[in-house]
Amino acid sequence: MEWKKLLYGLCFFNAVIQERRLYGALGWNIPYEFSESDLRISVQQLQLLLNQYEKVPFEALMYLTGECNFGGRVTDDKDRRLIITLLSDYYNDKIFRDDFKFAGVAEFFVPPTSEYQDYLAHIESMPNSTPPDVFGFHPNADITKNQNEATATFNSLLLTQSSGGGGGGSVSVESLVTKIAEGILADAPEIFNEEEAQRKYPPLYGESMNTVLTQEVIRFNNLSRMVQNSLQDLLKAIRGMIPMSGAIEMTLRMLFDGKVPKAWADVSYPSLKPLGSYIGDLKLRLDFFRKWLNHGQPVIYEISKFFFTQGFLTGALQNYARKYTTPIDEVECNFEIVKQANPEKPEDGVLIQGMFLEGARWSKKKGSLEESRPKRLFTDCPMIWIRPTTEIFEFKHYSSPLYKTSVRKGELSTTGHSTNFVMFIKLATERDPSHWVKRGVALLTQLDD
Repeated sequence: MEWKKLLYGLCFFNAVIQERRLYGALGWNIPYEFSESDLRISVQQLQLLLNQYEKVPFEALMYLTGECNFGGRVTDDKDRRLIITLLSDYYNDKIFRDDFKFAGVAEFFVPPTSEYQDYLAHIESMPNSTPPDVFGFHPNADITKNQNEATATFNSLLLTQSSGGGGGGSVSVESLVTKIAEGILADAPEIFNEEEAQRKYPPLYGESMNTVLTQEVIRFNNLSRMVQNSLQDLLKAIRGMIPMSGAIEMTLRMLFDGKVPKAWADVSYPSLKPLGSYIGDLKLRLDFFRKWLNHGQPVIYEISKFFFTQGFLTGALQNYARKYTTPIDEVECNFEIVKQANPEKPEDGVLIQGMFLEGARWSKKKGSLEESRPKRLFTDCPMIWIRPTTEIFEFKHYSSPLYKTSVRKGELSTTGHSTNFVMFIKLATERDPSHWVKRGVALLTQLDD
């Protein structure tokens, strides 16, 4: 009985982790190619261990299947947490009960112990459409999946359109792109004065935020110069003043499609926004740092405005470590939700806002994570006080990853930081944290639109 029940559960688990890829970053940060060999070796190990032990060795099965076989392909630590959480729903004592339902969905369960053909008949009788609950998702996840499919389709159509030629259409394309480029250049903010910023905010032992500010100014200046220079070169090429190189032509096509040119993206902060939203977002970021330069440190930091978010958070920890002469490796973070509308600047740590919750919402009434409302894919996250300390305040929480964009996956930079993942933020929850792990709940510093 144990063999048949666990075998069915293992195969169902394999189907779940394969299908979660359809939900994009909500399902997996990285879309892994789990193969049939992963399932086969897990089945053989299941049979071997059941024959060797009188009691089912769940701990050994979890390690071999979750960490070694399927988990051997998983490179992201958040995905590793997910695969172990999912597997624990199938490798446990509850699966032996006749009333056990997968994810609580009535139509999906382990059939009573019977013959091979009966199992096939049971599988054939399953509903053709699988509700997202079976994968651990909220019903809103279907909207995300459909949006991803639509976006991929439109991108393919745009690629096909861009690759096609057309003598008469090229003039209209160039005239339209000329208007776009001239509009962006006419409304472009002034470049920051780096020398003045460094004089006004010199490096200080007790104030790392000065260094954070000047580094941000340099990064945004590099991006602003790239935007302006590339647009000026594009206009010159359209007017015949310089040759139309491959890079300039690519910029022209991407501007026509309403996308951020590759030349900008190479020196930019991570962003999935279309061209219009990207320019608007860039202006807001520049305004934030211009106010900081002119009026001093803000009481509340808009974490969504930083180019290198990890550097800002490191600066906050560094200030605490130097103030109390504590090794920075021993400094941890407590996270407290701020209820006041206009709080005062804390003595230690920083107040941050500007984040979005995906897969869940924050209940002000309960002071904890709650299920998303129907058709609300993203909700605002409340203001959070990141409080450096050497003592951690323990409470029931979900460690939510904070990402810069909704793609979630990132590459390791030369500093060892992920280009997308920022940190884990502890959020209070009344439910078991595994519920939110399966939901794919995460914090984002910006949306795609």
